Amino acid sequence: MIRSGTIGILLFLFFSCTNKNESNEIAPGSSFGEINTVSIVVDDYLWNGEIGDTLRKKWAAPVDGLPQEEPLFTLNQYPTKVFEGMVKKNRNIIVVKTGTKESFIHKKNYFASPQQLFYITATSNEALVKLLEQKSAEIIKAIKESEIIENQNRILKTPVSDQLIQEKFQVKMALRSNYKYELVGKNFLWIRRELATGYNSLLLYEVPISQIEKNNTIVNNILHVRDSIGKKFIHGSVGKTWMISEKAYSPYFLQTKIDQKQAFETKGTWQLKNDFMSGPFINYAIKDTKNNRYLILDGFTYNPSKSKRDLVFELEAMMKSVVFYLN
Repeated sequence: MIRSGTIGILLFLFFSCTNKNESNEIAPGSSFGEINTVSIVVDDYLWNGEIGDTLRKKWAAPVDGLPQEEPLFTLNQYPTKVFEGMVKKNRNIIVVKTGTKESFIHKKNYFASPQQLFYITATSNEALVKLLEQKSAEIIKAIKESEIIENQNRILKTPVSDQLIQEKFQVKMALRSNYKYELVGKNFLWIRRELATGYNSLLLYEVPISQIEKNNTIVNNILHVRDSIGKKFIHGSVGKTWMISEKAYSPYFLQTKIDQKQAFETKGTWQLKNDFMSGPFINYAIKDTKNNRYLILDGFTYNPSKSKRDLVFELEAMMKSVVFYLN
């Protein structure tokens, strides 16, 4: 929807770093704003034309892996004349305007902290569109990374104990309040948060490295493992029903790193076999060579007819907080 108008040292390092475009000014107070919200400071005549279309195409593009179309960020637009007071305290700000020369400036923690602030200026609308296209991936990456840390910061204010996770898997993880241990197995945990209209779930389990890397079909092996876990542990309330990965659409798959370890990210849709329930899932298979295993973190959301973007993002923030403390 578009409206007008890790922890510990890692957090310290992230917010302390600077670049050549960054001011050393000390930010005067805390920023604010909902998770995944970006303030676009641009005059109405630009917002209502090609510049606005480009901003919406890039920063409100559909999120990968969700069953219904939801924007990457919620955008709030403000004319440049009102860019003052509380607007400057927003956590994510992009200022777009025409001027006498082209420039791109990225500042962190300038008017508030934490804050990602971008100034984009060009001499014409055509040049602005080109610059926005060129810099969009860099800006999106910076905002997403800082939003993960902001989410983790909020989780750490009212955490749930991760003692069971440490005992079973030798890793630490930030768990948000209201999550409870739903099912505890020998090498398996199901942690769940009840919602007014559904739930958010997180599974932890491990498999040998060979089980994921055999036959060089990693994404298929990951889906096969998660389907076998669903059949064993995640059942419907009636009949022979269990969680499986949706086969009608190819999942989104990429390589990443978590706690400096190689990991595979898979996003797609789950459903209950022989039932009607479904929703998005996000899965991280993290390679732990020392222990000859893949630690698998599998988050899935059930929230029918409601927004799921921020729920999946919450799961992503918790999973990316993992630290392998014995390695």
